[in-house]
Amino acid sequence: MQIIRYPEKDTWGELLKRPVFDTRQLEYTVSAILGDVKENGDEALRRYTAQFDKVTLDGIFVSAEEFEAADAILEESLKSAIRTAAANIEMFHRAQVEQVTLLETMPGVQCWRKPVGIEKVGLYIPGGTAPLFSTILMLAIPARLAGCSEIVLCTPPGKDGTVHPAVLWAARYTGITQVFKVGGVQAIGAMAYGTESVPKVYKIFGPGNQYVTCAKQLVNSAGVAIDMPAGPSEVAVFADDSCVPAFVAADLLSQAEHGADSQVLLVTTSGAVIAAVEKEVAAQLALLPRKELAAKALDNSKLVLVKDRDEAMDMLNAYAPEHLIMACENDESLAARVVNAGSVFLGNYSPESAGDYASGTNHTLPTNGYATAYSGVSVDSFVKKITFQRLSREGLKALAPAIEAMAAAEGLEAHRNAVSIRIKNM
Repeated sequence: MQIIRYPEKDTWGELLKRPVFDTRQLEYTVSAILGDVKENGDEALRRYTAQFDKVTLDGIFVSAEEFEAADAILEESLKSAIRTAAANIEMFHRAQVEQVTLLETMPGVQCWRKPVGIEKVGLYIPGGTAPLFSTILMLAIPARLAGCSEIVLCTPPGKDGTVHPAVLWAARYTGITQVFKVGGVQAIGAMAYGTESVPKVYKIFGPGNQYVTCAKQLVNSAGVAIDMPAGPSEVAVFADDSCVPAFVAADLLSQAEHGADSQVLLVTTSGAVIAAVEKEVAAQLALLPRKELAAKALDNSKLVLVKDRDEAMDMLNAYAPEHLIMACENDESLAARVVNAGSVFLGNYSPESAGDYASGTNHTLPTNGYATAYSGVSVDSFVKKITFQRLSREGLKALAPAIEAMAAAEGLEAHRNAVSIRIKNM
């Protein structure tokens, strides 16, 4: 990791850049695959599964027998862990369900807003270097609470043609039965356009590598909604002398092990913290099964020494991290100054992995600086909010002068007539 001491503010833009990849060839490749899936449906899905996942499938739909086999294989301790996580996630997200409130904006004029679940949603669950079954909980639970009537899940198969049992068990536990053995760009295309087997959906959710991310952005530009623009996973930590360096190092590595394109950032007011964390990172990295991936991510990562807490918060808000850990004194008062972050973790005993799995908050979050304008996934992500109004005769009569005056000022005579004709017939 690079160590940077007391950087001038005019250098922050360069300092806080994420890893940059040339996407021109990527877009060309992804666009070609999407077009093939749109044109050739299931045949294209099977062909790309053979090419990229190295497995030939007769059918891509997960059968009831495969769900039963997953239930028999999965150890009870993991089932119990999933149940615990699901209960916390459901509790946190159930509180987000909006109740309909009728307001009378003036006598005889009633207005209200009703949340309606998006009818058809698609969930993408990566399964390459790590089967992210936890993401099923983060997406399926709020989708169900929102009232989505059809939930489709796509995930890549292993080389033996099966889906990881934890993925299938979590899917069934959260009520998903439409699971398809399709990964990568072709999965996004299948859900965006529909094939003989995979239903077309109205909105696509879920993380993925740069190919999946590019595919989501391309189908979004063609009219299919997505959860948010996103890039590789990331974490920023603010730490002072009250932190536990081993904890900070573990948090940095927990994101670095996601992949070579991830990035981690430590901002601190203490040179001693940098030295201690750097030592701990080296010691812990050597023991990780995914140390090669994590080491590559650390090449993109930085340890930054700043002069005070004010400068630290300015830098962190400029970075707008996906995850922000506050390992410092007076963490709550300092966290009140956070304006750009996906999810914030306070104190020495709030690891980022708690939010990734089981505390209850959602781990599908904006990355790559998008936390300046986007929120993480919530129940709101799965609903449309439709407004309603009812005017009585008296309400329209009272409101008519304002409507007529405004319509006339805009030169929209038919708008004015829609009111005046009613008033004349009262």
